[in-house]
Amino acid sequence: MTPEQIRSSALLTPQQLHERLQNRDDVTILAVQSINPYTGRPSFTGERIPGAIDTQAYEDFQSPGSPEHGQRPLPQIDVLQAKARAWGLRREGMIVIYDADRSMTAARAWWVLKWAGLPDVRVLDGGLPGWIAAGLPTTTETVQPSSSDIVLSAGHMPEFGAEDAARFASEGVLLDARIRPNYIGGPVGQGLPPRGHIPGAVSAPAPDNVTDYGNFTDAATLREMYAALGVDGQRPVGVYCGAGMSAAHTVLALASIGVTASMYPGSWSAWVHDPGRPVVTGAQPHGYSTNSRQ
Repeated sequence: MTPEQIRSSALLTPQQLHERLQNRDDVTILAVQSINPYTGRPSFTGERIPGAIDTQAYEDFQSPGSPEHGQRPLPQIDVLQAKARAWGLRREGMIVIYDADRSMTAARAWWVLKWAGLPDVRVLDGGLPGWIAAGLPTTTETVQPSSSDIVLSAGHMPEFGAEDAARFASEGVLLDARIRPNYIGGPVGQGLPPRGHIPGAVSAPAPDNVTDYGNFTDAATLREMYAALGVDGQRPVGVYCGAGMSAAHTVLALASIGVTASMYPGSWSAWVHDPGRPVVTGAQPHGYSTNSRQ
């Protein structure tokens, strides 16, 4: 495939999606709504792309958190299947997902649906703001999709756990997709989990995947950015973040340039559950100190 075809297999521009809708292609659009966990502000503005079906970022694409599995464990497959049927998802059609904020929650939904075995899932590059900026129509009307009988199964996206993190760091590249302050770490209040990173992990903040306008940066820039971090298309790549949201965003960015990466679903929130696992602080992969917290 050409670089353009590789990118469009993961990301669709607003114009590409609009053309498919005009052609009456078999497309189901999912709008991922959420409440910002830091500000409490809801993403829903009353506008949606015509035909879009509302989903909830922190309810539909994760299970309740637990210390062992992290803040955002993967959903139970039977629960996700029931929701997919209610949304009318079918294996034969294309599924396009969007959100209103840099595709952060849309990327998680993309990863989860691909993990559940849906073959053609893509993210709208730039999300709803990009659609509106392109002058394309919106609506306040909701849709009631016809249910389907789709059958989902888990395990169709590469993933890894805590026991594999060291292998990625030594044999390949282990990317930490959180913002730099969380990667560097430092003091925390009493009773709070430690800050820092997994030994050998390279800082690769997911917000760097997008431009100031919220769309993913161009392929050449993404390739250069990740090549500088050791992603050469040959060695295995693993990605983690705080709880499996930003990591999915980076897996999506890498997919758009033809690089397959594994994700640690539990990520940092699961890693620090075990006090025997080391925590590194500092700006370098092996940091200034490695602390075993036993």
